[in-house]
Amino acid sequence: MTSTEAHIAPQPPDLDGWSDVPRRGRGFSLRTLIVLRWLTILGQSAAILTAYGVLHFPLPLWPCLIVIAISAGVNVAAMARVRRLESSLPDGRQTAIHLGFDIFQLGVLLGLTGGLENPFCLLLVAPVTIAAAALPARQALLLGLLALVAVAVLFFWSEPLPWRPYEHFHLPTLYRLGMAMALVTGVVFTAGYAWRVAADAEKLELALATTQDVLQREQRLAALGGLAAAAAHELGTPLATIQVVAKEMKRAAPPGGEVAEDADLILQQAERCRGILAQLSQQPEGDDALYADVALKALLEEVVQPHRGFDLAFEVAVRTPPGQPAPRVRRMPEVVHGLSTLVENAADFARSRVEVRALVDAGWIEIEILDDGPGFASDILPRLGEPYVTSRPHGKARRALADQIAAAARRRPPIEAPIAPSQGGMGLGFFIARTLLERTGGSVSVGQGLSHADGKPAGRGARVAVRWARPALEVAE
Repeated sequence: MTSTEAHIAPQPPDLDGWSDVPRRGRGFSLRTLIVLRWLTILGQSAAILTAYGVLHFPLPLWPCLIVIAISAGVNVAAMARVRRLESSLPDGRQTAIHLGFDIFQLGVLLGLTGGLENPFCLLLVAPVTIAAAALPARQALLLGLLALVAVAVLFFWSEPLPWRPYEHFHLPTLYRLGMAMALVTGVVFTAGYAWRVAADAEKLELALATTQDVLQREQRLAALGGLAAAAAHELGTPLATIQVVAKEMKRAAPPGGEVAEDADLILQQAERCRGILAQLSQQPEGDDALYADVALKALLEEVVQPHRGFDLAFEVAVRTPPGQPAPRVRRMPEVVHGLSTLVENAADFARSRVEVRALVDAGWIEIEILDDGPGFASDILPRLGEPYVTSRPHGKARRALADQIAAAARRRPPIEAPIAPSQGGMGLGFFIARTLLERTGGSVSVGQGLSHADGKPAGRGARVAVRWARPALEVAE
């Protein structure tokens, strides 16, 4: 797929490996960070005061309390910011800054109280683990690197470990090196484990959200199906009345006159409406072996045939690997209706031609519908496929119908062009077509279509492609 194409079908998350894991950027809210830091300050203060006042360790009390006080001051400023903004939404950048400050503050406090000889140096793993679980990879890596730098600095510089005055306690350099390696290993593996668990949880969340979205679209489509059936039932009577009145008008009008031509036009369109209503009302017969499968090109011709004949050139082609015949495919109503809707959209937007191509290879069957119209609008493309999203213009058929009505009103000779007005303008056609095609296992994508034959730069055309795995569409021999 080229860079000009965009997938419309929702893609299920890849649950194998983590190359496609979505980046996490939510982080934590500022209120959560404030609560965690107050707990940290409480624990640090209790440890320092216990070591100094109860165990009588000769540690630098005031420098340690100043470091803790700075952390408390930062927390008070954060609390003031929360009251001012009245916002508790998660912020990844803010979370990374606060966790980085916590690593720096803990490193300074450890440097004043023994460095890597202090058993509390294991707490350096905690901020990195939180970052790996809640932040994007880049920010988590930066915080992990900051923790490793803190370990390296503490290995080469720190105050002696506070101990009883009457006892000499000294740990060999090899032990301190082992503590440094253990911290590095703990940071790397614990953060990696947290990243993996969070990635699996996020993929599961994404899968559940995708499933919920599909179910919602299925429910909306079912509601539209009920609405269509009700409309087909209710419109039958007024449509029959229109046909009766049109026939009476034609019978009373002079042959070949303007009124007779108008009556013919009304009868033609009323008959087309009756055919559409019949399709909406009919129940498919799953055991009809005659139409259970068709040649791929015959399916495309069936889809294109209702739209031929109003000043547009239609081209149907099937491309297969050299020496291989075109496959026979299942004639599923979802595929016929979905492709017909896409072809109708292309006909409404096209300037002069529409191409319908089937590309067959060893594993896939892809059907492309291309036109030389203006292409997809940039503001419509991100929402394409949602219900009630449309930018439908007055297409060929709609313009021809409007011209004939205007000509009849002015008593001018009508334009001699077959009329096949679209279903149009409500923004439901593409939504219904996409959902029906997805039911059959297809994946819908959009992109750039045909260029204008006259070379004008007014548009770039549109391309809609539907791709199936061959077993999903092809009839097994």
